[in-house]
Amino acid sequence: MRLLSLFTPQAAVSSTLIVTTLFTSSTSAQDRTTEHGEAQITDQNLECTPYDYPPVDNIVNQFPNVWTVATIVSGDTDAQNKYQSIQSKIPNIAPKGTQPASLSGDFSGNSYPSSDPDCWWTYEQCTTPKLAGLPSDLTTVPEPDTLGYGFDDGPNCSHNAFYDFLSQNNQKATMYYIGSNVMDWPLEAQRALSDGHEICVHTWSHNYMTALTNEEAFAELYYSMSSLQAIKKVVGVTPTCWRPPYGDIDDRIRAIAHAMGLRTIIWQYDSNDWRGPGNGVDQDYQSLIADAQKGTFATKGTIMLTHELNNFTMSKAIQYYPQLKAAFKHLVPVGVAMNQTQPYVETGHSQPSFAQYIN
Repeated sequence: MRLLSLFTPQAAVSSTLIVTTLFTSSTSAQDRTTEHGEAQITDQNLECTPYDYPPVDNIVNQFPNVWTVATIVSGDTDAQNKYQSIQSKIPNIAPKGTQPASLSGDFSGNSYPSSDPDCWWTYEQCTTPKLAGLPSDLTTVPEPDTLGYGFDDGPNCSHNAFYDFLSQNNQKATMYYIGSNVMDWPLEAQRALSDGHEICVHTWSHNYMTALTNEEAFAELYYSMSSLQAIKKVVGVTPTCWRPPYGDIDDRIRAIAHAMGLRTIIWQYDSNDWRGPGNGVDQDYQSLIADAQKGTFATKGTIMLTHELNNFTMSKAIQYYPQLKAAFKHLVPVGVAMNQTQPYVETGHSQPSFAQYIN
């Protein structure tokens, strides 16, 4: 039996909004062995009841424990060889802070130069690496009047109504999936690919990446995305994009991700939906909409941080979707806005170019 995801639905009025607006509860027996069957569940309590999935159950011992900082699993020679192959590309930059406090973003006592030599996003939101040979983080998209549309922290166990809403509006998005959530909710992860969304990596355990050692940072990405690991094994594709939790990245982490074939996506606007009700979420959405309406994105588009984290964040996405559609000419996955038609290592899956998507 798999461990229950840390990201469980909130028992709040916002959770009712999704379910009651779009669906009625079903008490009939449900198929929990296939992606299609799992996607038909409309009872939120049933959605978030853990289930066995043999393809994951049979390989769980090949992975780090879910929701713990990843390290290379003992005896995993493939991971060890891959890590050794990129070590020469990792700069000599020390981890930030001291674990365990730094894992959750407490960098107090960390002495760091004001010149920001490591291009540490958490320190000064630096997105243009100071280490030669590394690409800049994506914070905008080149297509005018376009929002790079996506959601962090999935797959959430209760996302059926939200994904149904996206499907009903023929809307695709970039989904940044946490490896531990993929292991906890594999059929929910499969739905993203089935629905035509773009999948990116959001690490294994969702900790601050600059706090990790080189091996831990490598393992956080490796066990989420590559070889026979979480997204590849469960969903069938190997992503080529990722987003660091909390935006926490520096040139050391960029170098590791780049060596693993991952492009880094940050954001320009933050909805702050992850903070929950009463924390300015409406104002942050409205600020983005107002900027779009006054022509801020007439020459290039933008990216906003939003989440699949819980039913409050998904309800807010539904609430503001019509206004975003009216304010922007185009809402598209980030990869589409970048004309990244081959989003995965595998050639059997592709996504449209920007021109194809909007026509």
